[in-house]
Amino acid sequence: MEAINDKQVESVLANKGYQIISISQTASGENVNSLFLKYFGRVSSKNLVVFMRQFSVLVSASVPLSQSLHILSEQVDNPTLKSAIMEISNAVDAGERLSEAMAKHRHIFSEFNISVIRSGETSGRLDEALIYLADEEEKSYEMMKKLKGAMTYPIIIVIMMFGVGIAMMLFVIPKLIDIFKEVGGELPLMTRVLIGLSNFMVGYWWLLLIIIGALAVLVKYLVAKPFGKKYVDTVFLHIPIFGGIIKKMAIVRFCRTMSTLLVGGVTISNSLKISKGIVGNSVFQDLITETIGAVEEGNSISTVFMHSKEMPVMVPKMMLIGEKTGKLDFVLIKIAEFYTKELDAILDNLMVLLEPIIMVIMGVAVLFMAMAIIMPMYNLTNQF
Repeated sequence: MEAINDKQVESVLANKGYQIISISQTASGENVNSLFLKYFGRVSSKNLVVFMRQFSVLVSASVPLSQSLHILSEQVDNPTLKSAIMEISNAVDAGERLSEAMAKHRHIFSEFNISVIRSGETSGRLDEALIYLADEEEKSYEMMKKLKGAMTYPIIIVIMMFGVGIAMMLFVIPKLIDIFKEVGGELPLMTRVLIGLSNFMVGYWWLLLIIIGALAVLVKYLVAKPFGKKYVDTVFLHIPIFGGIIKKMAIVRFCRTMSTLLVGGVTISNSLKISKGIVGNSVFQDLITETIGAVEEGNSISTVFMHSKEMPVMVPKMMLIGEKTGKLDFVLIKIAEFYTKELDAILDNLMVLLEPIIMVIMGVAVLFMAMAIIMPMYNLTNQF
């Protein structure tokens, strides 16, 4: 049997009713494989949603925690997640709490996942916590799926446009250059610019690839730094249409996470610290960091949000009402539901919103190419 170590083999066989005589290892390399999967393996949102849903069903059906994990480890196809579940099941068999075992795999399970499960263990409602977590993961997955689906067509159009432009520069324009050279005469500025770009791409394509690669590495390096990430995130927040989507997604994640943690009995300060890692935008993370400081000094959770240009006015005002009435968790989930509906409406109509922009960009590109090619042709016909 395939397992992390002999303890897990012993546990699985004992659960199946076998009497163990001896256990021996017949292959090595588990540690290397485990490290490779941990640092290079990838677990998609869909894999995590399916795991959470199946796990919640098994626990709700009163299947023992250890047995549920063993069953899931045999069903999961993703090797990274499979390895993690096997290690978690082994840790649970050894007496560790589920949240403690999952905390060792933060490359798969977020702080939010671990906190919700920990609150479920503390309250004795682990089955309800898992069901809620499965629902939340599914909502996040569906939202990202809808966004990716809405972006597929525009991305394909942009890629095709660049592909056609590059093909023109490499194969069509060089042939026209020979014709223009034979005829002679003064060429229009747009034509000279087009010829210059074509000559550069044909003669120095390798340099162009190096420049693109260097820029990609530079951007990746800058984004990995706090100042670079904050600058990029700030720019993204002010992009038409997409800035609004990013802002609303951050608010939904923040409010939904905060509400869940507060219901689970987590303090406001700790809930804010966990929510900070969920929003996914450094501008909002800085706001939450300031809010943590304000709350720890005894101020309202809405104090910092009230003075932020990035946060819609409705959010801090509703949060203030929630604090005064003692129903902050209820207000937060209502804010999340409101912005989720707005997001759904925007994503459903995203193609309608982007179509004019795409058409204008394509029109300008085609006009430039056409004018650069047709104007010299027109001048040539006038000469005869």
